[in-house]
Amino acid sequence: MTHKKIDAFINYLLEGNCNESVTSAKELHNEGISKEQIILEGLEVAMIQLGAKCTVEQFNLLEIMLTGRAVMEVMKYLYPEGSIPEKTKGTVVIAALEGDVHDLGKNILKMVLTAKGYNVVDCGKDCTIQQLVDAAKEKSPFAIGISGLVTSIIPLVKQIRGALNSQGLNNIKILAGGAALKQSLKEQLNVDYIADSAFDGVHYLEEIRRK
Repeated sequence: MTHKKIDAFINYLLEGNCNESVTSAKELHNEGISKEQIILEGLEVAMIQLGAKCTVEQFNLLEIMLTGRAVMEVMKYLYPEGSIPEKTKGTVVIAALEGDVHDLGKNILKMVLTAKGYNVVDCGKDCTIQQLVDAAKEKSPFAIGISGLVTSIIPLVKQIRGALNSQGLNNIKILAGGAALKQSLKEQLNVDYIADSAFDGVHYLEEIRRK
């Protein structure tokens, strides 16, 4: 990709400009740039730059959501009707558990993972453990991501590992995040990792995929 065009594409994404982001992606694709290149050299770079800005001092939720919307619009253009990249890095099942109707953190995680080439199965909010296990059995993910903003779901989080093991799904990693869950240790929740942010969670998943 030419530096000027890819830089312009990244800027449109970071500005949250959906129309220009999609138009730019179309132009790049029409010039023979592959979908994978557009993701790796465009979307992923934009998400890395956004993640680098999201320190405690600079965290801007509106900026994340606007960029996320632009990223998702480009992904819909690249892979319409819910289709996924031909060469996915792997499948991740995500959910906000039963009793928690807050899905902002889950949606940000979905956005970043999708932009990085993962197949994300979103079980939505207020999801039961049985629904989560059923999705894991059907989709064979390498990881499950749980977002939690209310403390009432903590007992449910603790049950996930046992529910997975009972179905022979012992190798699936469990990632937890969100205000309520970050107050606990991974040993207390019986999970593999507790993320400080969606970006931190994605970094963990990237690391385990490289091993």
